[in-house]
Amino acid sequence: MTDWLNIAGKKVIVTGGSSGIGASIVAELLEVGVQVANFDLNEGKQQHENLRFFATDISSREQVEANVAKVVEEFGTIDGLVNNAGINVPRLLVDGQEPHGEFELSDGVFDKIFAINQKGLFLMSQAVARIMVGKKQGVIINMSSESGLEGSEGQSAYAATKAAVNSYTRSWAKELGKQGIRVVGIAPGIMEETGLRTIEYETALAYTRGITVDELRQNYSKTTTIPLGRSGKLSEVADLVCYYLSDRASYITGVTTNVAGGKTRG
Repeated sequence: MTDWLNIAGKKVIVTGGSSGIGASIVAELLEVGVQVANFDLNEGKQQHENLRFFATDISSREQVEANVAKVVEEFGTIDGLVNNAGINVPRLLVDGQEPHGEFELSDGVFDKIFAINQKGLFLMSQAVARIMVGKKQGVIINMSSESGLEGSEGQSAYAATKAAVNSYTRSWAKELGKQGIRVVGIAPGIMEETGLRTIEYETALAYTRGITVDELRQNYSKTTTIPLGRSGKLSEVADLVCYYLSDRASYITGVTTNVAGGKTRG
C-alpha cells in the first residue's frame, strides 16, 4: 500500500487491537509502516516487527499508566491513540416477563460496561494526552457507534457509553486543541462479521428484542435501511483511522464521523 498519508514511522497505541475492528486497524497501520502498541487482555494472532503487545485492563489506572510509560520508553514517544476497546452486554431496563432476571440490566453489568467503554477511554486518553501535551502534538481517535446517536433496543447501557464518548470527543477537542492535539470520533454502523458475535451475546440480544437467535441472524444480512445497500467493511473503518492520524486531516477535530453507509432512523 502506498503511504500517501505519510504516517510511516508514527507511534500509535490501539486498545482492543487483538480482534474485530481493532485487529483490522492494527493490520492496516502496520501495512503503512506505523509502529503499533496493542493494549488488550489477549494478545491475538498478529505478529509483526513493528507490533508490541501490552496485556492491559484499561479500567485499571495502574496498568494503563505503567504500560503507557513502557510504550514511551520503547517507542520514544506517542503520536496517536485509538480508543477502540469496548464491550457490549445486551440487557433490558425492565424485563416484564422475568423481573430481576438474567436479561435485565443489573448493577454488575452496568458497572462492567461503563468501566471499559467510558472509564477506560478516559484513563487511556488522560495518560496519553500527558505525553502529547508535552510536545504539543498528537491525535486521539475515539471509537463510538451509530447507537450512541440513535439509541439501541436492548443495549441502552452500551449506547449511553457511546453517547458519552461523543461528548468526550467534542469537549476534549476544545481543551486539547490549544495544545496542538486533535480529538476525533468514528461511529461505525452495521459492519461485516467481526468474529465477536458469541452465542451468549446473540441469545441476550435476541431475547431483548423478542425474537429468536435464528431471526436475529437473518437480520444481519438485511440492508434495506442502508442507502448504500451493504454492510460496512472493517477496512473502511481502518482507512478513516489512518486518515485521521495523518496531517491531511490537520484541520479536523471535535467531530464524530459515521461510517454507516448513510443509515439513519429517518
